[in-house]
Amino acid sequence: MPLTGPKEMFARAYKEGYAVGAFNVNNMEIVQGIVAAGAEEKAPIILQVSAGARKYAGQAYIVKLIEAALQESDLPIVLHLDHGGDFQICKDCIDGGFTSVMFDGSHLPYEENIAVTRQVVDYAHPRGVWVEAELGRLAGVEDEVSSEKSIYTDPEQAADFVKRSGCDSLAVAIGTSHGAYKFAGEAKLDFARLEKIGKLLPGFPLVLHGASSVPQDFVEMANKYGGKVGGAKGVPEDLLRKAAGMAVCKINIDTDIRLAMTANIRKFFAEKPEEFDPRSYMKPARDAVKSMVAHKIRNVLGCSGKA
Repeated sequence: MPLTGPKEMFARAYKEGYAVGAFNVNNMEIVQGIVAAGAEEKAPIILQVSAGARKYAGQAYIVKLIEAALQESDLPIVLHLDHGGDFQICKDCIDGGFTSVMFDGSHLPYEENIAVTRQVVDYAHPRGVWVEAELGRLAGVEDEVSSEKSIYTDPEQAADFVKRSGCDSLAVAIGTSHGAYKFAGEAKLDFARLEKIGKLLPGFPLVLHGASSVPQDFVEMANKYGGKVGGAKGVPEDLLRKAAGMAVCKINIDTDIRLAMTANIRKFFAEKPEEFDPRSYMKPARDAVKSMVAHKIRNVLGCSGKA
């Protein structure tokens, strides 16, 4: 089955009140685990590639891994660029077969963000590629994307931005953040802001970045076997499920996958120090990815059976 775009995925998600998971991929085991979970849950999936993943694995390698997954699956799968930092990266991914790209101009002045997003849109749309943009800024660090503080998305500005840029979906800042250390105090999201954005952009798909929940059982597992993941705290899953029932059609998840993999690899080495075959410890890591993604699909995104 060929790659698909997000258009039909998001239209159904918006109508039926769920979100599609966008899971970051870096290597073969992560791709295999995500696709296996999607097949088990009969759910649509978005495999997204960050600038850091492109540098680590190489775009050609990642595309070929996903082509291999498509040969073994009849799931609707989107290949998406996450946090494209400039027009050239977006163009390279469009030319390389991606069906969706994100231009992240959230660090730019407002008018410049619109202008570059429009440039990406003008290149992408004639080639049938979806464009996600971002307005507002998330605190935290993910690969090469970092900010010391959050700047929440202004609803009226969001409506103007979508109209003038021509983007197809918009990542908004309502209290989530990148990385494993999201909240110092009580975790909360600005649902009133989200509701207002949704009313000003009826039927328009919104996106949540920085939406990992940092499950404490995996934090404890990692720390038990030599890790130092102290104070890590994510977005409670019930808050994410509520957002998925509003205008949010895509939720990004990366940190939880990394945490599940690393905790299981640490456990494996602690229990079997004599092992050195990468296949031995990458198998439980791959299984951990599958379990984590299946859990998110069922209990957070609500998209089981929507493939």
